[in-house]
Amino acid sequence: MSCIFCNLNNRDIILENNLIRAIYDRYPVNEGHMLIIPKRHFSSFFSATEEEVAAIYDILHKAKDHLDDKYQPDGYNVGINIGRVAGQTIMHLHIHLIPRYEGDVEDPRGGVRHLKEELVPYKG
Repeated sequence: MSCIFCNLNNRDIILENNLIRAIYDRYPVNEGHMLIIPKRHFSSFFSATEEEVAAIYDILHKAKDHLDDKYQPDGYNVGINIGRVAGQTIMHLHIHLIPRYEGDVEDPRGGVRHLKEELVPYKG
């Protein structure tokens, strides 16, 4: 299979449990940006079993603790793109855990919309 998440190099894995792995994103939005990735190949969060969702929750918290210790971020964004029209480019479920830092954008309202200039402006 040619899926990059199915063929992870063991040295890239930062955390894992029996069903889920966590790695640093190769194209991070912010320092410490991690991906939470199921070991089983499937594309949508809605296809995850209850056991996989619990394992995702476990690794997500462990990843947050890891990032708190290593980078001391001031906040987080957690996101999942499901389907090409939602921006998913790798059709293997992965959850973004993005550390946020005071001052990383001028006005953080709207969350990830302000991390990249080309994103849609927030009107809230």
